[in-house]
Amino acid sequence: MEEKHFKRTLITTALPYANGPVHIGHLSGVYIPADICARYLRMKGEDVLLIGGSDEHGVPITLKAKKEGVTPQDIVDRYHGIIKKSFADFGITFDIYSRTTSPTHRRMASDFFRTLYDKGAFVEKTSEQYYDEEARQFLADRYITGTCPHCSHERAYGDQCEACGTSLSPTELIRPKSVISGSAPVMRETRHWYLPLDCYEPFLRRWILDEHTEWKPNVYGQCKSWLDMGLQPRAVSRDLDWGIPVPVENAEGKVLYVWFDAPIGYISNTCELLPDSWETWWKDPETRILHFIGKDNIVFHCIVFPAMLKAEGSFVLPENVPANEFLNLEGNKISTTRNWAVWLHEYLDTFPGKQDVLRYVLTANAPETKDNDFTWQDFQARNNNELVAVLGNFVNRVLVLTGKYFNSKTPPCGKPTEYDRATLREPAHVKAEVERLLDSFHFRDAQREAMNLARAGNKYLADTEPWKLAAVDMPRVATILHVALQITANLSIVFAPFLPFSMEKLNRMLNLTPQGWNRLGATNLLKEGHALGTTELLFEKIENDAVERQIQKLMDTKRNNEAAEHKTTAVRETVSFDDFAKLDIRTGTVLECTKVPKTDKLLRLKIDDGLGGRTIVSGIAGSYAPETLTGKQVCFVANLAPRRMKGILSEGMILSAEDADGKTVVITTEKIVKPGSEVK
Repeated sequence: MEEKHFKRTLITTALPYANGPVHIGHLSGVYIPADICARYLRMKGEDVLLIGGSDEHGVPITLKAKKEGVTPQDIVDRYHGIIKKSFADFGITFDIYSRTTSPTHRRMASDFFRTLYDKGAFVEKTSEQYYDEEARQFLADRYITGTCPHCSHERAYGDQCEACGTSLSPTELIRPKSVISGSAPVMRETRHWYLPLDCYEPFLRRWILDEHTEWKPNVYGQCKSWLDMGLQPRAVSRDLDWGIPVPVENAEGKVLYVWFDAPIGYISNTCELLPDSWETWWKDPETRILHFIGKDNIVFHCIVFPAMLKAEGSFVLPENVPANEFLNLEGNKISTTRNWAVWLHEYLDTFPGKQDVLRYVLTANAPETKDNDFTWQDFQARNNNELVAVLGNFVNRVLVLTGKYFNSKTPPCGKPTEYDRATLREPAHVKAEVERLLDSFHFRDAQREAMNLARAGNKYLADTEPWKLAAVDMPRVATILHVALQITANLSIVFAPFLPFSMEKLNRMLNLTPQGWNRLGATNLLKEGHALGTTELLFEKIENDAVERQIQKLMDTKRNNEAAEHKTTAVRETVSFDDFAKLDIRTGTVLECTKVPKTDKLLRLKIDDGLGGRTIVSGIAGSYAPETLTGKQVCFVANLAPRRMKGILSEGMILSAEDADGKTVVITTEKIVKPGSEVK
């Protein structure tokens, strides 16, 4: 295939959901490879943008908000800041990291939909979807749980079972229930707009299967599988109250589906950064667009988003989508809901200043074509045996010996031997190989080749043994250390995309300004007499106890998860029937429910108890948004002695239980009964 040449490269990264912090799986699969690519191209002098942002719409956001009893905007404001800081802390060099709740994005996503709508690109269809009669709303897939038909996991979502990983449809679930109310949903008709992907299938087949055979096999294979199965129309709108409203008449209560909304974020974030020239980056054929994503987003970025761009008509299509597979943790799938993860902000609390150690290990273990595993023991081994013992050891020996014998100044080259000249040719060989690998998105192998230059340096020192020659042949020692210093300076270039913090430190030790990629392979980076800076250790060993604490932390998490799944409490002391009969348990209907000010857990419920009404304060705000309880029938203890809670007189106790997820579920009746009915 003829090689294409571009004037500029636009790199985008998957937009993480702003419903929690980011973990090592995110970093490994998307953000480190994207940053390596951007840094490498910038070092080559190319025109590059790295675009990122938070995905702040969609069901995961609303689920988190309902669970905490706050608004979706509260959730995204909190986590957008945490995520943005984590990326900055790990040196991800975004030109902009924005968000899908920005005014620019809201306008652009709305305009994009309207353009396609006006062109007749959508199909309007009425279909049946699950509806929660108690909450009085249609349910998105993630608002429905039930038993997985494949593995019998009892808490599968309507779009996927997180236990076995199978993609699902809500109608496949056994015994489905609403996440909002816990009730069994019913099917009800609703109207939505669909993008007819089947109409774009011939174009996509030609564009992907014929014109992009160079894509990674895991990406190409997944696309081919989808195309071979035949594409179907896909809804671009949803019945939700959080998102960008569908910008057409008679679309009240409908928002843009998050998969349609989110990728437009790449365009809107570019526009926010460059309001006067963003179209150059999205509409000029001399722009190369690269999407860095995880495997769960391949279909959206290779099939759906290109179909959207094709339907609009003025945008260029992505040149490559170098998606990675998933990173597991200690043999198990990373799970945010189960806290089975290494969170980036927590890592830096435990290992301050060791961003590059994690960058190195995650790149070395990158799940480039298949799922891979992160273990703390491998983390320790790669740090101690590679970063410390190979790269750090070589740099330290060269600088210490130069300080000892030549007052920390680059000695003259003298009369180099053939071995010296061969060693000086190593950086040029490494440059060619690293370039080939980076240009084809093989970041793991490229980093390995960079480390091979340090291995060659160590071998050179071990073979020449300058410390043994110091007493008899200082000119030879000068030549050896001159060669070794050139290798060290070349290391500061080849590792700059991978280990940016450490290479900044190495440049300070070499008293060298950062060099461009074209200087990699040069044999005169440090001139004779060049004064070096202060020598420090580039890396330090990680001891067993530090790793053992991290392993123990995960084991504690695993144990807590298992305990929560089988959570029961011991039966209390036996009471007589007469004692039990003293409890007056009745049914009531919630007339009004509000949060108690300045509290996180308390709700104030006004109850129709059939006896004139009463107020009950209950600690269930963590599981219920106030509006979801209004109109609900509950059971309560009617003859509990009243007590004041936050200045409110509470006249009873709502009965509830805790489910396997630790969520409080109020006890209700199978059928609606008269308020005040006794529970017997």
